[in-house]
Amino acid sequence: MKIWHLTSANIRSGKSATFSLFILIVIAGLLLNLGLAVMTKMGSFFDEKSEQLSESHIVVLTKQSNYKPDYREYFANRPEVAATEEEAIILMNAVKFLYGENDINMAAAFLNADADRSFGQVRLIEELEGPAQDGDIYVPLSFQASAGYKLGDSFDMTYQNETFSYRIKGFFETTMMGTPNMGIMKYFLPDASYRHLVEKVGDTAAGTLISAGLHDSKQSSEVRQDFGKQFPDKNMDVNNPLFWEGDIELVKSVGSITINVVAMILVAFAAVIVLVSLMVIQFRVTNSIDDGIVNIGVLKALGYTSRQIIVATILQFLLIAAAAGIVGAALSYGVLPVFGSIVTTLSGLIWTTGFDAGVNGVSVLLITLMVLAVTLLASVRIRSLQPVTALRGGIRTHSFRRNRFPLDRAAGSLHWLLACKAMIMNKKQNIMVACVIAAITFASIFSVVLYYNVASDKTAFVHLVGAETSNVIVNAAPETDSGKLLADMEGMDGVRKAAFLDMTSMKLDGQSVFTTISDDFSKLENQSVYEGRYPKYDNEIAVTWVVAKLLGKEVGDTVVAEAGEASYTYLITGLSQSISNLGQAAYITVPGAQQVMPGYTGTSINVYLDGVDNGSFMEQIKAQYGSEVGDIVDMNEMIDGQTSIYISAVFAVMVIVLLITILVVSLILYLVIKKMILKRKKELGILKATGYTTFQLMTQIALSFVPVVIAGVFIGGVLGTLYTNTVLTLLLSGAGINKVDFIVHVPLIAALCAGLIGFAYGISMLVSRGIKRITAYGLIAE
Repeated sequence: MKIWHLTSANIRSGKSATFSLFILIVIAGLLLNLGLAVMTKMGSFFDEKSEQLSESHIVVLTKQSNYKPDYREYFANRPEVAATEEEAIILMNAVKFLYGENDINMAAAFLNADADRSFGQVRLIEELEGPAQDGDIYVPLSFQASAGYKLGDSFDMTYQNETFSYRIKGFFETTMMGTPNMGIMKYFLPDASYRHLVEKVGDTAAGTLISAGLHDSKQSSEVRQDFGKQFPDKNMDVNNPLFWEGDIELVKSVGSITINVVAMILVAFAAVIVLVSLMVIQFRVTNSIDDGIVNIGVLKALGYTSRQIIVATILQFLLIAAAAGIVGAALSYGVLPVFGSIVTTLSGLIWTTGFDAGVNGVSVLLITLMVLAVTLLASVRIRSLQPVTALRGGIRTHSFRRNRFPLDRAAGSLHWLLACKAMIMNKKQNIMVACVIAAITFASIFSVVLYYNVASDKTAFVHLVGAETSNVIVNAAPETDSGKLLADMEGMDGVRKAAFLDMTSMKLDGQSVFTTISDDFSKLENQSVYEGRYPKYDNEIAVTWVVAKLLGKEVGDTVVAEAGEASYTYLITGLSQSISNLGQAAYITVPGAQQVMPGYTGTSINVYLDGVDNGSFMEQIKAQYGSEVGDIVDMNEMIDGQTSIYISAVFAVMVIVLLITILVVSLILYLVIKKMILKRKKELGILKATGYTTFQLMTQIALSFVPVVIAGVFIGGVLGTLYTNTVLTLLLSGAGINKVDFIVHVPLIAALCAGLIGFAYGISMLVSRGIKRITAYGLIAE
């Protein structure tokens, strides 16, 4: 009972400080619970959605002309497969449509919405009232969540220079082919619209969809890869690739990368806030011992043991931490729907949340245990404090400190010198404030750098994904001499350079790997090889570090590549990195590709322009070459369209971090300045009695924090500038990234740091207004 009375008295005596600390831990608990909830749920999210939507675990799409009955037989005969299904579809290799504010160009699969099927039935989230009409279309939910389409909107798509217009009848959920990051999207057409499209495009777009459901979805990647080994000939048509295969594990990996990174950022920021809270607690305990040292002496003289006083101190902060942790966990369920909208934007799937006692318990327990450890360590000195020493105010021997800023000799204004004296008198407090400011400055810079590279200057982000940043891609028609076409384009006005860049799939030592083919890798803007070099000769290959690790290879080793029935041994000349395809990629020259694909010629020409508008150049190519060229893609629009889904997610993270930064700075300065004013109440009253105005004293207090804030912002700014890429590399290492080289825009960082300093000064002035209530009369009356 004595301990409880002592604990409650401690809490009542510092209500404002208790409130500030409570808010800090609430923020930490909210972010930690949010991040843990997302990371734990993401592991089963796609599997649960796949089961809920009755979707297959493996899909294979191919042109009807390339289809073989053995494909379905393979899945039907595998013991892991529970059921298979085959369906005729319309399959287009390149469809152009508006996604958000930009045009994108990718493969498309059209299914008959009225056909009977066991897997992947149409599960509509929203639908226009009334029966379906000719000209209606059902599109994935990502068109609403990411691209801004609404029910009844017109949806135009262009295929082989012919535009098809539809009315959006409804939006549906799908785990497979529901977002642009898979390279192909799925659509449903009512029977009338489907038959009309079949008549328009003819047999050239006839395709087949094979679906397979497994007993255990975790085996989907293994079964799909074995399919690739058994039917290697399906990838031979590199000049007209219209074969796509995917599985739920692949979709899960691709779809959850960005979501998991966002969740990890929230957890990391929660850790920063927890550390800030722990520093504040350590400061509070130490300060309460120093300020209440006489009271501790009285308590010991009255018979309280050191153990009782320590337990009361620990219990005080444990109660605050536990209560704040529970409130933070509860509030996280109000924020989860906001995060759910981010998940929907990135995955095209509706995110539903529910109460998770396990996650809540872990987050509250983590915070409480850390607070217990810090409080215990900080309050140990109470044991060695003797009652006599405590009653003397802690004085053991005489101590005379050096006068660092003598008013009669030091240079500077009187207000500045008094501010410096106040700063020197509170070294521990100032170190704590500087550390807190440095930590949140680093977090703010991290979020701003991330947003700048995703939303403003996207080059580094696009290269990280593994894409090339050319201006236009021109695809040569099947019968065209692509080598001559490339040479002609290189000589055109406004063309800076041009290069072949094709993609296919090969097997390296039996492992299926996404392979990039180019005539000259030195022409590419995305130089992702970080060790060694790109291949130059027909017996060389570069691989990502993920592939090298998977195969147990290093630069200088050899690897056997297979395509179809042909195989060839290549020398590994470099290691690269990429997020795409789970980081599994290889790079080979055109002559090198011809070693295993003798009939291969370059198809996709990446064109880099200088001083020429993309649209004008594309029109010129169409007019000049006509049927010699196939699809022409505006890569600037394609990149803008595909990165738009990430911008909203990263923007939300940046806003959360900056808002919490502002709140933390405010709370810390409020806590420290309030404490300072209480501690210096008599001194400030005397100064007011001698003629100092409230504003002058406010300025002195604010100025005493300016050097501390500047030091903290400077340290955080330098660390953020130097180590943001290092932290991002750690976060993305599991996605296949070995080194991140995001642009750290120094003027933007400088502006952010200046803003934080200005804000801290303003808050200091605002909190210091409490001096106004201190009067000489009030002190005499007390």
